[in-house]
Amino acid sequence: MDPRIEKIEKEQLKADRPPFKVGDTVRVFVRIAEEEKTRIQPFEGVVISRKGGSLRETFAVRRISYGEGVERTFTLHSPFIEKIQLVKQGTVRRAKLYYLRKKIGKGARIEERFEEAQETPAAPPVRSEASAST
Repeated sequence: MDPRIEKIEKEQLKADRPPFKVGDTVRVFVRIAEEEKTRIQPFEGVVISRKGGSLRETFAVRRISYGEGVERTFTLHSPFIEKIQLVKQGTVRRAKLYYLRKKIGKGARIEERFEEAQETPAAPPVRSEASAST
């Protein structure tokens, strides 16, 4: 790729995007223009796919609204996205969760993932003279 294009793309990348994976539940705050006014509309759902890289990276979010499945694809670094909030992390074993389209209710749930804090290794027990002589 042309280095001039890479330079322009690098300037457009948004640094405030949180790291999230497929299976995570996110709330995307989208700026919507209606006639003369603009407003922020949240869209919360499960990330079912991520594609591309760099400036062209997209992700799809799925939710159930009034009994109907709604999917929306966003460009990760779009200027229309005000912010992305990570609601909860999910444990999945697939890169694309298109199978959720056929699932309803409890079957469409994803198990939650809890990040464990890095524990410092415990110091070896100190042996006293009394326990060493026995």
